[in-house]
Amino acid sequence: MYSKILSGTLHGVEGRLIVVEADVSEGLPVFNMVGFLASEVREASERVRTALKNAGFMLPPKKVTVNLSPADVRKEGTVFDLPISIALLTAYGYIPAETVNGVLFAGELSLSGQVLGIRGILPIVDFARSQDIRRMILPYDNRLEAAMIPGMEIYGAVSLKQVVDHLTGVKPMEVERQPVFMAGEEAEQMPDFSEIRGQKALKRATEIAASGMHNLMYIGPPGSGKSMAARRIPTIMPTLSYEESIEITKIYSVSGLLPSSGGLLRKRPFRMPHHSVTAQALIGGGTIPKPGEISLAHHGVLFLDEFLEFQKYVIEMLRQPLEDGEITISRLHGSYSFPCSFMLVAAMNPCPCGYYPDPARCRCTKPQIDRYLHKLSEPLLDRIDMNVSVKRMNYEDLYEKGSEETSAVIRSRVLCAQQIQEQRLKPYGIRFNSGIPSNLLDEICMLGKKEKELRKDIFERFGMSARGIVRLLKVARTIADLEEADQVECDHIWEALTYRMNDYYRGGTAE
Repeated sequence: MYSKILSGTLHGVEGRLIVVEADVSEGLPVFNMVGFLASEVREASERVRTALKNAGFMLPPKKVTVNLSPADVRKEGTVFDLPISIALLTAYGYIPAETVNGVLFAGELSLSGQVLGIRGILPIVDFARSQDIRRMILPYDNRLEAAMIPGMEIYGAVSLKQVVDHLTGVKPMEVERQPVFMAGEEAEQMPDFSEIRGQKALKRATEIAASGMHNLMYIGPPGSGKSMAARRIPTIMPTLSYEESIEITKIYSVSGLLPSSGGLLRKRPFRMPHHSVTAQALIGGGTIPKPGEISLAHHGVLFLDEFLEFQKYVIEMLRQPLEDGEITISRLHGSYSFPCSFMLVAAMNPCPCGYYPDPARCRCTKPQIDRYLHKLSEPLLDRIDMNVSVKRMNYEDLYEKGSEETSAVIRSRVLCAQQIQEQRLKPYGIRFNSGIPSNLLDEICMLGKKEKELRKDIFERFGMSARGIVRLLKVARTIADLEEADQVECDHIWEALTYRMNDYYRGGTAE
């Protein structure tokens, strides 16, 4: 007999449909599996046969052929154990064929017949919905994750026997309800900007960067508050939109990082890899490509502390993702694309010892400083919208009891600026000023005569690149939004310029 079952697989962070076909016929007892299979999928034959036996299903010795199509798509992972088992039981006549029509199956099997959870179920469910498939039988551990997609009938199975009882009508399973709880909305103690004393320039630059999702770099001596400010950026950022939340939750689903409580991720990611991170861990990759830190920071913040302690070739790999918001990894079996539209926040010292230009504490020579700063190339600097010099704290600022603004106060201004951006940019399908394409900049950031003359003067006087002047105007537009100004004015452009002056600092040569 012949049977056909629907299943799914992953390609990067997107789902694909896979058809599992099983044919049982007379002949020498053999179990063949075909369809461009990875080793873990070929091993499914032993897991499936043992699981069927221990679940109480004795299959007569026949010639069995299982095909996973399309044949030009490589099949990886353990997601096909359950659909292969159901396809065999249907072909042998244990399950009526009409009960599996239009149902998608996915899950790993233990040798005892238990259905085990898998990674990346959310992209598969979302893609199934786009293909008008509404019923799915999945591992019980994945039920809350899968139920986040509206309009789907999700059944969470504990064992193979339970699935068969459901399909044969012996004991139907209940449809999983869509979870109301959203991961990340639970109350938790978060650090607050009020804990940072003084450093008004640092706080101002951080507020502007968070408002427009601009890339930001702090440059200053150790202990001046760079890391403190970066760790508090999530407290002034808004929650994700539904579309952004789905995108991020898919990435974390593929990476196996979703909380067991289920629910969509509602907080913007904050990733802080150590400076010993490899290029593959940062960018993504592997024999079977998986998302890296830049993709896990999608729609959130990637904080690189001790920026120049990272290997040079590793940080140089950020150039293309910062420009495109997507990384494509090519392998023999195909190309995999991962979204990575993130806000880069970097912190670095101005010299190897960290105290330049303080002559009383810095003992670095000019060649040492040049070698140190050489790790940061001009093309990469050009992609960082803002950088701010963070000064050493003095005693009065550190211990004077002042009325420091809380994260809630700063966040209210950030939200106001972002609402202005959303209204202006919605017709273009953009949410933040940092995402304005250069061909739309003149239309969105209209300048008066004085402002255009100032733009020309800055471009020529400081020898800026085309990318540099474009990013400067985007920052100026965000500054205007924070002031609720309709037009970008000269003062906004001048302030934006102050956040790019360090771009031209090389070993103390810039004034």
